[in-house]
Amino acid sequence: MSTNPPFQLTRTLPEDATDAALRSDVLHGLTRSPKTLPPKWFYDARGSELFDEITTLEEYYPTRAEREILVARAPEIAAATGARTLVELGSGSSDKTRHLLESFADLAAYVPVDVSESALRGAARTLRAEHPGLAVHALVADFTRGLDLPATPGPRLVAFLGGTIGNLLPDERAAFLKAVRELLSPGDFLLLGTDLVKDESTLIAAYDDAAGVTAAFNKNVLSVVNRELGADFDPGAFEHVALWDPREEWIEMRLRSTVPQTVKIPALDLAVDFEAGEELRTEVSAKFRQERVREELGAAGLELTRWWTDEAGRFALSLSTPATA
Repeated sequence: MSTNPPFQLTRTLPEDATDAALRSDVLHGLTRSPKTLPPKWFYDARGSELFDEITTLEEYYPTRAEREILVARAPEIAAATGARTLVELGSGSSDKTRHLLESFADLAAYVPVDVSESALRGAARTLRAEHPGLAVHALVADFTRGLDLPATPGPRLVAFLGGTIGNLLPDERAAFLKAVRELLSPGDFLLLGTDLVKDESTLIAAYDDAAGVTAAFNKNVLSVVNRELGADFDPGAFEHVALWDPREEWIEMRLRSTVPQTVKIPALDLAVDFEAGEELRTEVSAKFRQERVREELGAAGLELTRWWTDEAGRFALSLSTPATA
């Protein structure tokens, strides 16, 4: 293998795909009842900065808990999978990847997948400096809409970290896991991060911190719609709400209108009425139990083989492989 493998970047997401998706999500989400917006629209440059700040807050345990597992268990993950290619869905800055790369002695290729080309290029520069023998095949793609992986050496380990799977509704999770299963060959693996069910007070605090950073993050979605679609949302006329739904076992983040108001969105030729107290759901964050993870993986044709948690039992990483007939 060359000591300086090339960096490759493939764009499968059309240049105008983000704008089209935003228009569709806003139109459908704000004309239904109850109103919704998908959480992916939090993450413009400002939203990403705010989320990075959230991960450092005392109340927000998931990032620390997952990192604890990765640091402690990366050698076991490497030994269990023997992976030569690491595929990371929603890779962003690839910060968590570093904990894995150090333990994969035979890793030949890293395939980061993200909608942000700038994030992929920045992460690739850093990783190639730290691991000059690693080939990086970056994909600008939306992994929730189907994915074709480049030809890289197997076995492959597909990683979906951060508990992000909890942001998908049950039907969306089922479709996503089935799509991942279709990407895997015999001997490949899925490494999945899932936040676990715990006491309500801990969960609420993680999504409604005392400093108000999560509130600013939540309201940032309104600023995104204002900038991109010419809307006139007043973020100050909404308050951040975080609720625990014990039946669904998920956190909901919402924005509650504090006054009766009409929001105009010129790019969609749309006017949206809000009553005082009406809520717009911006995120669902499901929490899991081991048996639920096992069942959902099984329904997608995957078999849970390993399960690791942090010392406090707050977060889990699971390893699964295509189930044998």
